[in-house]
Amino acid sequence: MREFVDEQGRRWRAGARREPVLDFKGRWYLAFQSLDGAVEVEPALRDVRWNSRQTAERTLATMAEVELCRRLHWALGRTPVGAGSS
Repeated sequence: MREFVDEQGRRWRAGARREPVLDFKGRWYLAFQSLDGAVEVEPALRDVRWNSRQTAERTLATMAEVELCRRLHWALGRTPVGAGSS
């Protein structure tokens, strides 16, 4: 998991969530958690996938903060209306 601050100064945690599927390939996907309570629903990019939690953590640890913000922006854009900011 990796904590970062977006352009509006809101704190987030990027991490990997496990999808309960039988296929091990690509079971883990990118998800974000608001640490300030800014968003009620956990935004996610289910098309950003990893085969293991270790691979996901290594990728997130080396990812630039600007890239995390860009992917968060994409995930928030995919969040259904009414599930966004509180």
